[in-house]
Amino acid sequence: MAKSKVTAESFLKNMGVGEPEVTAVVATPAPGRVGLKHIGGYFNKETTEQVAILRARLGLNNSQLLKRAIEELYSREIAARKFGDR
Repeated sequence: MAKSKVTAESFLKNMGVGEPEVTAVVATPAPGRVGLKHIGGYFNKETTEQVAILRARLGLNNSQLLKRAIEELYSREIAARKFGDR
């Protein structure tokens, strides 16, 4: 006797469930993050520890720390270009 092929549809039918209900999941940002862009990265253990120490010493969260670091680097780059160092 040959076994019939078991499919999700036949399984649900045998369970008395009928057609599965499909729901769309839409990711929405938290209210305080509307209009903001997430930027992330993967760092080694040493860099992760440096970030944790700076966060603790400066009393900043990851977003604030990253923003401060980028602003400082950006201002140095602009200054270097103005003086012809780059």
